[in-house]
Amino acid sequence: MADFGATDLDAFAREVRTELEAMYPPELREPRVKTDPEAVWGGRAFVDSDDPQIVWMRRMAAKGWTTPTWPKEYGGGGMSADEARVLERELARGGYRPPVLAFGIWMLGPVLLEYADEAQKRTHLPRIVNGEIRWCQGYSEPGAGSDLAGLQTRCEDKGDHWLINGSKIWTSYADKADWCFCLVRTDTSRKHEGISFVLIDMASPGVETRPIELISGESPFCETFFTDVKVPKENLVGRVNGGWEIAKRLLQYERQNISAGFGEGGSAGGASGDLAELAKRYGAAEDVDLRRRITENKMAFAALRQTIARSAAESRAGNGPSAATSIIKYAAAEFAKERSELMVEALGHQGLGWEGPGFETPEILAVRGWLRTKANSIEGGTSEVNLNVIAKRVLGLPDPK
Repeated sequence: MADFGATDLDAFAREVRTELEAMYPPELREPRVKTDPEAVWGGRAFVDSDDPQIVWMRRMAAKGWTTPTWPKEYGGGGMSADEARVLERELARGGYRPPVLAFGIWMLGPVLLEYADEAQKRTHLPRIVNGEIRWCQGYSEPGAGSDLAGLQTRCEDKGDHWLINGSKIWTSYADKADWCFCLVRTDTSRKHEGISFVLIDMASPGVETRPIELISGESPFCETFFTDVKVPKENLVGRVNGGWEIAKRLLQYERQNISAGFGEGGSAGGASGDLAELAKRYGAAEDVDLRRRITENKMAFAALRQTIARSAAESRAGNGPSAATSIIKYAAAEFAKERSELMVEALGHQGLGWEGPGFETPEILAVRGWLRTKANSIEGGTSEVNLNVIAKRVLGLPDPK
């Protein structure tokens, strides 16, 4: 592709449009063609797959377009922020599926670019770009959720390797992941200053995962156990006992990307469809109070999308995400829960369905989705923690006496 710089974005957009059309597998345009729903996450299980979704991912990765702004030396696209926005718009305009969805891209990759040494970058970043490795996050523990710095998973220096013992909880898709980016305790005498950040191959002996069934009937989260797991020394990112700084940075990226799902074109942003139309279809539109609350929720999401767009632009132009991501994450969680409650209310007695005859699939999914949104105020940092971050980091309020 020619180097357009930032001077002729219209010409750049035309070339991007042409290349996307040429690369997109025609099978993905056919609604009857079924692809593995896990393929979009990539990973070892799909390295040799000919699934159309994987073909699409490989073609995009070969151009660095799965991570358009990452440096070319690590497999990225090397695009400017303006060029990346053009690619994003063309993907949305053409109705293309995401080439890859990955925690490696959203969370781990950015902190590796900032904190990893050169060898770690060249080892891990290209595999993230290419979707070769699926990552999970080892942060929360049974006794360290909101107080994450209280984590107790031990990481001992054994000379030629690290030895890890402990457990994590709420590790999303750990049972399907290839690697884990994990917070561990390397010093028991200090709290925040005794934490390190390590990368763990999930195929290592001593790693065990157990899915957790939620009230929605899904099991996206897992318990993860580490029993005498040996980790190579080179898998420590940053300095020993310097993991808390990396952890906070990664959480900012996580909150930014959770919130982005509610932005323009985000899957979470349109999950409920048009609430007003739903209310009409189920005879609830005559309820003046319900109409008012639906209108207020739609207005809130419209404002949220604008705020997310502005925050993303500021992030690209500056030094990455700021503590303001906590404001957006908190607002997105509250608005999403409210919207799901409105949807179930609009369904009337059809909003009581769980399974069996008498209920259509969208009605059942609406009820289960309503239960799933209860996790919105927990994942990526609880709403209570985010409010504390806002109070301290954004508003500058003093600690209570």
